[in-house]
Amino acid sequence: MATACEMKSKIQGHPCFGGNHHKNGRMHLAVAPRCNIKCGYCTRKHDCANESRPGVTSRLLTPQEAIVKVREVMASPVVGPIIKVVGIAGPGDPLANEETFETFRLVKEEFPHLMLCMSTNGLLLPESIDRLFELGLHSLTVTINAVDPEVGAQIYRHISYHGRQYRGVEGARILIDNQFEGLRRAGELGLTIKVNTVLVPGVNDAQIPLIAARVKELGAFVMNIMPLIPQAELSHIVPPSEARLAEVRKANEGIIGQFAHCKQCRADAIGLIGQDVTVGESACAVPDGTR
Repeated sequence: MATACEMKSKIQGHPCFGGNHHKNGRMHLAVAPRCNIKCGYCTRKHDCANESRPGVTSRLLTPQEAIVKVREVMASPVVGPIIKVVGIAGPGDPLANEETFETFRLVKEEFPHLMLCMSTNGLLLPESIDRLFELGLHSLTVTINAVDPEVGAQIYRHISYHGRQYRGVEGARILIDNQFEGLRRAGELGLTIKVNTVLVPGVNDAQIPLIAARVKELGAFVMNIMPLIPQAELSHIVPPSEARLAEVRKANEGIIGQFAHCKQCRADAIGLIGQDVTVGESACAVPDGTR
């Protein structure tokens, strides 16, 4: 486990881990269309160029197109100097797509100074973490919304795992077990870990401190509690107010550091957090059938 000083050194430059998000930027590469779980709050059926929402992109990229895009952005005299991180956060789950690994390989080979970052639901993390480590992954974000499978079953409609579909408590239990096991192994390897948790009022409120304590113990550096965006199966739930969100973050900051400037970025975000400079060349929503 890294010491506090070692961790502070590792996060320098990373805008999502405390590395001055007003000056340091990131670039998300939308190379991962397929997803292996169905979250009740997720929909990727439409896209708006002015919309900042996880799971959407204006254009899917192949790994070869992605490295061309990185070259273009890094060559820009305006944007290039602020980009410190290249991340893959969808629009599906990165670990359900082989394109993720090829893209990381290409970026690391040509731009070794850039941090590689990935956001995942964690279902395939235990079996993928060694491969990610070998590719030079620097930072990892895992979205964990529950500790108890009974609560998870209210958030996840189903998971697809090794050729089988699991629903309800059974599916949630497999997902949660894999999330914590993958996070544990990532911590042992020394990766910088952030945990995202979507606050779903009336569903997982009481789970938040349990998640915070568990992930801190396993090596997470910071927690990002995000408000529910009411859509899909959970469209009827009223999202938490800013005051409620601040209250929950404050209640848990004694357990683990809290990340409070998340903008719930798109899968193709480029630039400073909250100040994206481009979203792609053409509107191309990811079909729901890629889940």
